[in-house]
Amino acid sequence: MSNTDVIAATATASGRGGIGVVRVSGGGLADFAFALLGKAPKPRVATLSNFLAADGNTIDQGVALFFPAPHSYTGEDVLELQGHGGDAVLRMVLGRCLELGARPAEPGEFTKRAFLNNKMDLAQAESVADLIDAATTEAAKSAMRSLRGEFSGAIHLLVESLINLRMLVEATLDFPEEEVDFIAEANAFGQLAAIRAQLGEVFRQARQGSLLREGAHVALIGQPNVGKSSLLNQLAGEEVAIVTPVAGTTRDAIRQHIEIEGVPLHFIDTAGLRETEDEVEKIGIARAWCAIRQANVALLLVDATQGVAPADLEIIAALPPGLPLLRVFNKIDLLEREPGSSGVDGVTDVYLSAKTGAGVDLLHQQLLRMVGWHGGGEGAFMARARHLKALGEAEGRLVLAEACKGRIELFAEELRLAQLALSSITGEFTADDLLGEIFSRFCIGK
Repeated sequence: MSNTDVIAATATASGRGGIGVVRVSGGGLADFAFALLGKAPKPRVATLSNFLAADGNTIDQGVALFFPAPHSYTGEDVLELQGHGGDAVLRMVLGRCLELGARPAEPGEFTKRAFLNNKMDLAQAESVADLIDAATTEAAKSAMRSLRGEFSGAIHLLVESLINLRMLVEATLDFPEEEVDFIAEANAFGQLAAIRAQLGEVFRQARQGSLLREGAHVALIGQPNVGKSSLLNQLAGEEVAIVTPVAGTTRDAIRQHIEIEGVPLHFIDTAGLRETEDEVEKIGIARAWCAIRQANVALLLVDATQGVAPADLEIIAALPPGLPLLRVFNKIDLLEREPGSSGVDGVTDVYLSAKTGAGVDLLHQQLLRMVGWHGGGEGAFMARARHLKALGEAEGRLVLAEACKGRIELFAEELRLAQLALSSITGEFTADDLLGEIFSRFCIGK
């Protein structure tokens, strides 16, 4: 990176606000700051300043903060201008920065520079965006743990353990004439088992964090008039779907984001599944099956007063193979039955009333169980799909390594590949095109 390449961007959301921030980063910003402020700002001291136009007139008045390299967010000189939060005035301040030689920052470029200047590793850099995008309190807590380096620390411990084991194994390869069996004496395969157990725990925590980040998609399915829309309204706590006694009222998929114990669940209320000659309803049913194929869990509503009908069995038979199914028997208020849940032959049933809300808490518990939430996100790491892929790759390599007990060369190679997969998480071995993909999804100014 060039140390003279200066970037600038508005770092606060557009619109009216009490404060707006323009951020500048690059090399040699002292002269840049003097031209903009009419004075040299003191390092790391909030200074009331006039932000000056080229003709010396004041654009805005606010607080200037100057952070000389390397003690800044990006590791470069950073100037933050905190002025009044209006689009027009921020555009003028940013325009003045561009006049002075800065260029508009690309999405995520400030954080990308922090990564390239070793201010944070790649997992921490990604957690910055995850913290901004967090939709629930638990997701925000998990992202902050990753930003503090807890996820990276766990990965570094795994890599360190693998390096130590590789040293032992490769010593045997380098000195095959030695009588001493390094592998047996060092209990190499015992160490491998310990690393696999350690990796399994990190993988579990990462899956929990991934669930907090991505959530899960739940498709509400069933015959017409079994109460799907009523249940969605009950779960959402508001009238988000139209409810009438007329079968086929729901013609299109209705999507609603609902948080349960900090886990974001994306519910899709689908059209009632049945044979119909109504062309509009046919389109709704086709979209319902499309939503079902993309779901993580299918929630089949059954009229408790009728029980499981042949049409319900046809719906179950048509579900994608492997899709978890939860059967919900609705309208227990008409039977004066108490809410409850049971499991038979791997199928879980919940009895509730969408009208009164009785049993909805049991549905919450079963849904969280089925999407893989183990409760309490205190140990979860905010993980992305690429993190899970890398952890899965490392786990597979360690399984292969264990199967190579009689082939030391292959054993050593599988350990090397496992280390490479883990190191890609923190960015020690990362392709430039992957970096571009990651940071392009950040907001501008961060």
